[in-house]
Amino acid sequence: MSSLATQIPLLQNGDRLTRIEFERRYDAMPHLKKAELINGVVYMPAAAIRFEQHGAPHFDLITWMGLYRTGTPGIRGGDNSSLRLDLLNEPQPDAFLLILEEFGGQARIDKEGYVTFGPELIGEVTASTASYDLHDKLKVYQRHRVQEYIVWRVVDQEIDWFRLQGQRYVPLVPNAAVFRSQVLPGLWLHARALIEGDMVRVARVAQKGLASTEHKAFVEKLRQIEKRKERKRKK
Repeated sequence: MSSLATQIPLLQNGDRLTRIEFERRYDAMPHLKKAELINGVVYMPAAAIRFEQHGAPHFDLITWMGLYRTGTPGIRGGDNSSLRLDLLNEPQPDAFLLILEEFGGQARIDKEGYVTFGPELIGEVTASTASYDLHDKLKVYQRHRVQEYIVWRVVDQEIDWFRLQGQRYVPLVPNAAVFRSQVLPGLWLHARALIEGDMVRVARVAQKGLASTEHKAFVEKLRQIEKRKERKRKK
């Protein structure tokens, strides 16, 4: 028989927990779709997700990232997957891209299937600059050396793209209205087209990035890294 002493408490907004206790409570709530631990504090979004403010933008962001994954070996992507960053931080970003370990990436996938350490690029869909995505969470990603961070401010109709320079994020400046990733060469984004829902143009620019000389050089670099690591394993 259960008792109050043995029941697992429910997660609540504002709870202050360790990552281990956060996961214990999260696992006990299978109906819960999203919860994050940022600097030891639990953040839980509203149960209802609006189509125009999050559902549709999230889908388009994933679609754009998926195009890069299809054309680049050694790249994996995630959608609302929890990241085990440290004992006080387990965010659940809307989308991310990582380079696999065997291709020289910085993230790892642990025995339980969680991503540990920071992936190369994270994307978040948020309402405005008031969101914690541009404050507390940004600082966590910065500290854990997520190389690039994209924040789509839907209400503001703006996209911010940050690049880690030293220990701090600096804004990435678009070239002729197109953002070009520095950590994932060939990942190109026409931000205004994405904001306006013009996915034909988004796809056209993304394909140009995949056909660029910088992307071809990056693919060759990834393959050489994989070959060197494979030779080391066989020795």
